[in-house]
Amino acid sequence: MSSTSPTVVGRLAPSPTGRLHLGHARSFLLAWWSARAAGGRVLLRIEDLDQERAREQWTAAIVEDLTWLGLDWDGAVELQSEHLDTVDLALEQLVGAGRVYPCVCTRREVREAASAPHDEVPGQASIEPVYPGTCRGRFGTRAEAEAITGRQAVLRFLVEGAAGTARSQASIAGSTGPVGATAVDFHDELQGPQSIDLALHGGDFVVSRKGGLPAYQLAVVEADARAGVTEVLRGDDLLVSTARQLLLQRALGLPSPRWLHVPLVQDPEGERLAKRTGGLSLAELREAGLEPERVVAWVAASAGMSPGRRGTAAERIGDFDVDRLPREPVRLDPRAFG
Repeated sequence: MSSTSPTVVGRLAPSPTGRLHLGHARSFLLAWWSARAAGGRVLLRIEDLDQERAREQWTAAIVEDLTWLGLDWDGAVELQSEHLDTVDLALEQLVGAGRVYPCVCTRREVREAASAPHDEVPGQASIEPVYPGTCRGRFGTRAEAEAITGRQAVLRFLVEGAAGTARSQASIAGSTGPVGATAVDFHDELQGPQSIDLALHGGDFVVSRKGGLPAYQLAVVEADARAGVTEVLRGDDLLVSTARQLLLQRALGLPSPRWLHVPLVQDPEGERLAKRTGGLSLAELREAGLEPERVVAWVAASAGMSPGRRGTAAERIGDFDVDRLPREPVRLDPRAFG
């Protein structure tokens, strides 16, 4: 990397909601290799805003798992929950620009009112219904919505042209753009050109949850911008999230990173691995005496790197080549680690 090239800044952003499994290990190793191979920095951010599922014990377990795997990071571990004030500033900017509105609909009401089927992006299983725009233009503020209805309100980001009438869109101050202009176009380094129509993928999405806690999409956008992240390598189940995050970045005047979405790891039946798959957790493999180099070798082979070669994560950095990454899901045979 030349002295004039911008420094690559990648990040690992696990959620402390359970044990890491081999699918996580693959995504995190690839993200780490991609940044380190470019001479870049790697940040570790714990996305702990899910109050119902996040636990401190899982944060400690994540750090232990990543360290065992041979990964390191630059600077201290960041907890997303420690930066709510800066996320609130971003939310205030969206409110001031008229890009969000209060919504008191329950999840059940959204499901029942959704008038269009929810299409899926290839490689992604999603069950989120399309929000039909019920609360667009109904309330001026969150406080007003809660006072009138007696319900707690979320704040939704207005997706131009999504479900709802042109009149209701015009009632949102500062809204622009033609009805139907809901496709978000971007380039993914692995998946190629993308065009995701958010009118078919949830519509107007939540950026502030009940009680004022930031929702995932806004929190991630603010955290990546604040940290100067320039590259995001993650699973392709987050392609729709990328479209939402791009809209937020544009609305907030923030730069967008380089995107790389890798196909997920699947079990022998073709189902994606989940944290509940205990037998494939890194902790259990470690406790069974498995050497981390075996996981590294498996990930390397699945990424088109020299098969059969053993070594630590750091020793395999020079073998990484993003152009060799497969575009198909990786099937995992658990017996390979038996």
